Amino acid sequence: MDRQLTAWVLAAAQALLFIAAAPLLAGWLQRVKCHMQNRAAPAPWQPYRELAKLLGKNMVLAENASWLFRAVPYIVFGAMLLSAAVVPLVAVNLPTTAIADVIVLVGFFALARFFTALAGLDIGTAFGGMGASREMMVAALAEPAMLMAVFTLSMTATTTNLSVATEYILQSGLVLRPSFLFALLALAMVAVAETSRIPVDNPATHLELTMLHEAMILEYGGRHLALIEWASQIKLMIYSVLYWLYGRRYSRRCGCFACPSFSVFPSCFRCSPC
Repeated sequence: MDRQLTAWVLAAAQALLFIAAAPLLAGWLQRVKCHMQNRAAPAPWQPYRELAKLLGKNMVLAENASWLFRAVPYIVFGAMLLSAAVVPLVAVNLPTTAIADVIVLVGFFALARFFTALAGLDIGTAFGGMGASREMMVAALAEPAMLMAVFTLSMTATTTNLSVATEYILQSGLVLRPSFLFALLALAMVAVAETSRIPVDNPATHLELTMLHEAMILEYGGRHLALIEWASQIKLMIYSVLYWLYGRRYSRRCGCFACPSFSVFPSCFRCSPC
């Protein structure tokens, strides 16, 4: 009973770590981008300040906003929270392994995108409709590519369960597979499209020709906008972790937090050398 409770506590802590570290990753990427553009870079924890500022602001809603427009930020954030719970970050063999399926993960992403597009159409603005149509076009291309990329790993590990597949990768050591290299390339391209990055989208601009995701959330403010921005950062963190898991296939085995022995059963959370 105590071990089962500890396992659930670790699963909750892993999901909370995802949520807490996502803004830091976004801040670090912004800092690297500024350095590459020879501009003054903000602090890595700047996204935390922006989220705190948005959470403290009052919300202003359009007169014709329906209940759906108000509910979408919570639905999107909840979908990303559940997605973070199924992706192994620091441990495998957790109680959430039962739902840690790659198809479930893609379904959570599609659910968040679907409701975000509905929110963009709900207000009836030109920007919202344009952004929703473009987002659905990108999704029609990106989602099948993501499934094919992850199915490459699933066929090798003979499972679509992310936790089991991650344990298989960490235990198999250095094995060069051309299919994995192509899957890495495809996953990188999908990640650029799904996280609204250049050249598919630019989250730092409000120009008409470059807005996809930003066009759908243009009418949001206050804590609603904070939840949507936070959900986008969690999604970026999820893709980064997935890409790292693929990359582990070509890295040396070493003792680390993500090794298979750092599991609930039977090692009692002790990470022994791989």
